[in-house]
Amino acid sequence: MIIKNFFTNSIGILVSRIFGFIRDLLTASVLGANIYSDIFFVAFKLPNLFRRIFAEGAFTQTFIPAFINSKNKSIFTYKTFTRFFVFLIFASFIVTIFSGFFAKLIALGFDDETLAIASPLVAINFYYLPLIFAVTFLGSLLQYKNHFATTAFSTALLNIALISSLLLTNGMEKIDIAYAMSYAVLVGGVLQLLTHIVAVKNRNLMKLFRFGFANRKKDRIKDEDKRFFRSFSHAILGNSTPQISAFLDTWIASFLLTGSISYLYYANRIFQLPLALFAIALSVGIFPKIARLVKNNDTQKALILFKNGFWFLFFLLTLSAIGGFILSEEIVKLLFQRGAFSSEDTLKSAGVLQMYLIGLIPYGLAKLFSLWLYANMRQKEAAKITIFALSTNVLLYTVLVEPLGVKGLALASSCAGIVLLVFTIRSFGIKEFLDIIRDKKLAIFVGMLLVYIPALLYFKELINDYL
Repeated sequence: MIIKNFFTNSIGILVSRIFGFIRDLLTASVLGANIYSDIFFVAFKLPNLFRRIFAEGAFTQTFIPAFINSKNKSIFTYKTFTRFFVFLIFASFIVTIFSGFFAKLIALGFDDETLAIASPLVAINFYYLPLIFAVTFLGSLLQYKNHFATTAFSTALLNIALISSLLLTNGMEKIDIAYAMSYAVLVGGVLQLLTHIVAVKNRNLMKLFRFGFANRKKDRIKDEDKRFFRSFSHAILGNSTPQISAFLDTWIASFLLTGSISYLYYANRIFQLPLALFAIALSVGIFPKIARLVKNNDTQKALILFKNGFWFLFFLLTLSAIGGFILSEEIVKLLFQRGAFSSEDTLKSAGVLQMYLIGLIPYGLAKLFSLWLYANMRQKEAAKITIFALSTNVLLYTVLVEPLGVKGLALASSCAGIVLLVFTIRSFGIKEFLDIIRDKKLAIFVGMLLVYIPALLYFKELINDYL
């Protein structure tokens, strides 16, 4: 069941990322790496930041254990959904009214003329957040029912909508293309929501909302509410290190050379592929099972499941990190170097990608180890670790940005990931961690690297001869 869930998530994410790379390929070709691409990426950054922290990571990892333990599931479901959704709609109106302020908040280095162009795009893109929250909420209910396919595959709909907008507006003014892409973000969100509504209805889960709405004795879950929101507030911080790091990267990059935001974006898109394909897919697949085992006090079975997940993920992330680092220039060139995306853009994006890939293993494994904390309702502990990692990230900006430029931003983020992993493992338990790595798989892993790295270097020479 766990392997099936992993492959369902992984294949769904892969399909979405294939469409995502097609989207990025078209974006690089049509917009290139310039002020217009920077403006769109900035406009989409804010809802993406809140989506990853607020809707996907923090919410799912708090809601599922709380839902499993709830004695009044229908009331808890209805009340939680309406509160969050109404709040996000209100927040979207606030961003619309003060879009200039939020545009400046994201990209302080933009001049007034650029901010005037970016402001309405920031407002349009933010309405994606309430849509994707509804998708995430319904997806959490589907995960509880061990159904992962709808959420995994529907993420491609956003990319399909953006691809369509690029194809339809190719040759138009750059600003018109940016507007079309912003509206396409909303279309993609609506399509994702519709697919989830159908899936939830087919599994007879809509009754949770009906019964929750009909039941007026909502005060009976007052204690559950308090525990959930207390855990959720801690989980927001606990899930925020890579997302806030990426946000800070964009903010500081707005002060650097034109195109720096785009170099970060394209490099981060490649970095996010193995992170999502392996770490997130595995974490989503095993989290409901681990949460149930922990609730039933079956810790030993939970640890066995966790250990198997660790080695599987460690192998995949290591192969991806080393392969991506060695072949960074070739990967960027193959994916993006065409049209308005020059060979110079390739070199700069590849350098940023290498710095990001240093943090691939730490961020991926930290994602897995943090699940143990969330399953045991230790969100506050995870939040403290995140604050320390983020503080390290900010401190490293002052050291690395001046000598390394945009690459220093990515390297600081990776170093924060290492700090995050070390302290998360400490909270998980040093003894328990040593029990996991004392395994014959470690010898197999070292032997594999001795063959893998020389093979990659030889492959790199062959690719360069071909290109």
